[in-house]
Amino acid sequence: MASEEKSLNFIEQIIEEDLKSGLSQSKLHFRFPPEPNGYLHIGHASSIALNFGLGIDYQSPVNLRFDDTNPEKEEQEFVDAIKKDVEWLGYTWAEERYASDYFQQLYDWAVLLIKKDKAYVDSQSSEDMAIQKGTPSTIGTDSPYRNRSVEENLGLFERMKNGEFEAGTHILRAKIDMKSTNMLMRDPIMYRILHKDHHRTGDAWKIYPMYDWAHGQSDYLEGISHSFCTLEFLPHRELYDWFLDQIIDENQIRPKQREFARRNLSHTVVSKRKLQQLVKEKHVNGWDDPRMSTISGLRRRGYTAASLRNFANTTGIAKRDNLINVSVLEFCIREDLNKIAPRVMAVLDPVKLVITNYPEGKEEWLEAENNQEDENAGFRKVPFSRELYIEREDFLEEAPAKFFRLTLGKEVRLKNAYIIKGESVIKDSEGNITEIHVTYDTDSLSGSGTEASQRKVSGTLHWVSISHAVEAEVRMYDRLFTDEAPDSYKDKNFLDFVNPKSLEIITGFVEPSLSTAQNEDKFQFQRLGYFTVDKDSTASKLVFNKTVGLKDAWEEKGKKEENSINNSLKDINKYFKVETKPERIAIESAIGESIKNVSSFSLLQNSLKKNINNNKGSLLFAQFILKYSILKSKDFEEDDIKKLYTMSLRSESTYVRSKALLNLRDIEDSSLRNQFQDEILKSFSNPPKNASEREIEILKEMVKI
Repeated sequence: MASEEKSLNFIEQIIEEDLKSGLSQSKLHFRFPPEPNGYLHIGHASSIALNFGLGIDYQSPVNLRFDDTNPEKEEQEFVDAIKKDVEWLGYTWAEERYASDYFQQLYDWAVLLIKKDKAYVDSQSSEDMAIQKGTPSTIGTDSPYRNRSVEENLGLFERMKNGEFEAGTHILRAKIDMKSTNMLMRDPIMYRILHKDHHRTGDAWKIYPMYDWAHGQSDYLEGISHSFCTLEFLPHRELYDWFLDQIIDENQIRPKQREFARRNLSHTVVSKRKLQQLVKEKHVNGWDDPRMSTISGLRRRGYTAASLRNFANTTGIAKRDNLINVSVLEFCIREDLNKIAPRVMAVLDPVKLVITNYPEGKEEWLEAENNQEDENAGFRKVPFSRELYIEREDFLEEAPAKFFRLTLGKEVRLKNAYIIKGESVIKDSEGNITEIHVTYDTDSLSGSGTEASQRKVSGTLHWVSISHAVEAEVRMYDRLFTDEAPDSYKDKNFLDFVNPKSLEIITGFVEPSLSTAQNEDKFQFQRLGYFTVDKDSTASKLVFNKTVGLKDAWEEKGKKEENSINNSLKDINKYFKVETKPERIAIESAIGESIKNVSSFSLLQNSLKKNINNNKGSLLFAQFILKYSILKSKDFEEDDIKKLYTMSLRSESTYVRSKALLNLRDIEDSSLRNQFQDEILKSFSNPPKNASEREIEILKEMVKI
C-alpha cells in the first residue's frame, strides 16, 4: 500500500508498522468473522468494508469465517443470508471457514491445557460461580474444584464430550488468576455442555467451545495476521493472547488482535438481540423489512452496495464509539441514486386535472429525459392526454403570493409538456376538490423552440395521463424510531420510541414505462424522492418502496423543533412583563403549543437540563416543558427533576413557584411530590412576601393533598 498517497487510519498504521518491523506482506491475511445468529446490519457493513478493503489495498486474502460455536442460536438461514450480503456488497472471500471446522483441534488443545494443569472441570452452579468470581472492585476466590487432579479433569472432560452429563452440571475453565483486575482472566469458561444439534456437525458434539477459546485459535489455524474487533473486545485481548501462548508454534504467524470503534446509527438499533426482538414481536415484517438496519433490509428499501461502501469510507475508522447521524447514510444513497436512477413521473396523492381546450380522444407521446446527470441515459416517450393526475398539494384554489404551483388565474408548466392556466374547480358535496379545469397554450410544448415554449412561469408540475396510468402500491417508509438514540436511556425501553408512522401504504399512479419494472429497479419519482421496486411486486401489481426523499425532511424537522424551543425561550420573558392575566395565559398557551409539537426526546431532555438555573425565565420554561411536552417527569433524570423543583419552589418569582406547585399537584408520581411536602408546608405557614393570591390558593390546595 502506498502510504504516502493518502493519510492512513490507525488500523492501516498498525499494519504499516508491522511491515516495517519485518512482517512480510505475503503473510498479511485478514478475516471477517460473523456469528450466524442473525442477519448482518449496517455496523457489519462497515466491518466488512474495513477487512475486505484492507485485503484489496494490500492484495492479501480475506477469509469469511463463521464463528458458529453456539448451536442454540445459529442457523443455516443466517449463514446463507450473510454470504449473500457480503457478495452483494461487492466482496469475494479467499476461503469460507467455520469455527466448527476446528472443533476436534480445539478439543485436543483443551486436553493439552488440562495435562499442563492450566484447565480444570468446575462443577459449581452458575450462581455460586458468579459469587466466587468476585467483582471489579473485589478479588475472586478459587473454585472448590480448582485443584482437581489432572486425571480426574481428563476423565470428567471426556465424559462431558461423550454426553454423559446434563447441561449446566460441569464446565471446563482455564486456570489463570482469580485475583486479576481483568474479570475475563478470572478462570474463564472454555467449554460448556449443550445437548443441541449443530447446523453443520449435527449431534456429533455434546460440548461446545466458548467464543474466547475458539476465536484466537481459529485465527491462528487460518494464518490470520491481524484480527480486528470492535471496542467491546478490548478487555478480551489479554485472554486472546494468553490462550495463544499455550498452543503457539513460534514458527507460525501469530495473530494480533486490535480494536476499532463501533459505528452506531441514529434513529435505529444495531444490536442483534434488539433487531431479533423487533422481528419476533412483529414491530417489523421480518429481518429484511425496509425499516430495519440490516443489510438485507437496506437492500430491499433501495440502498445500493456502492452507497453502503461509500458510507463506510465516509465515516472512517475511529478509536471511540460514536453515533453517526442517519442523514449521512441518506446523503450517500441520494448521491449514488442521483447518478444512476432514471427520472420518471408518479403521482401519489392524485387529483384529476382536465385540460378543457385539449381535443377529446387525442394523445401525444412526448419526449422525456431519463437522467440529466447521465448523458448516456437517453430519452423515453410518455403519453399525454386531456385528463391527467397531478399531486393534490400542487394546487390551491386561493394561494399566497409565494405559492409557485397551480392556482386559479396563474400559469405553470407541465413537465416535458405544455404551459397550463388554472380556470375553475369542481367540488363534491363536502367541498373537496374533485376536478381542476385548466386551459393550455398550444404553442408552449417543451423543447419545441417556439417563443411560447420559452416563456417563464412560476413552477413546473409532474403529472400522469389518467388513461395510461399504471396503479401501484407505494410503501412510504420513514425512520423506525423517533429518537436518535432509542436504546441509550437506562430507564426507557427502546420500543417506546418506535415511530408509529414509520410505514404508510398508499395507492399511487405511475407512468406506463414502469409497467415492466423488476425487483430492486430504482427510480427517481420526480419532485417526490427515490423509490425501488419491492420483491412483492407481481406482473399484475407493482409495489414500490420509498428509499429516501429528495431532501432530508428530518433535518428540516429537527431544525424547526430547535427553532421552536429557542423562540419559545425568548418569548418567556414577555410573560413577566405583561400586566394582565389574559396576556399571560395567551403567552403560556402559545409556548405550550410549541412545546407540544416537539417530538424529539433528547431535545426535550437537554432543553430541560439546560434551563435548571437561577434565572426565573429558565425555570419557568423548564416547568412549561414538564407541563406541556410529550414527556413525563420519569423520563428525565431524577436528580435533574429534584433540582428543578427545589430551585423553582425557592424562586424569587411567584409565577415560577406557582407553576412548580401546579406541576407537583398534577404529577403522576406522588412519591416525588411527597419529597417536597416540608417545603410546601413551610411556604404555606410563612408565604413569600410577593406571593400572589393564586399562589396562596394553590398552597392551600397542596396542604390538603
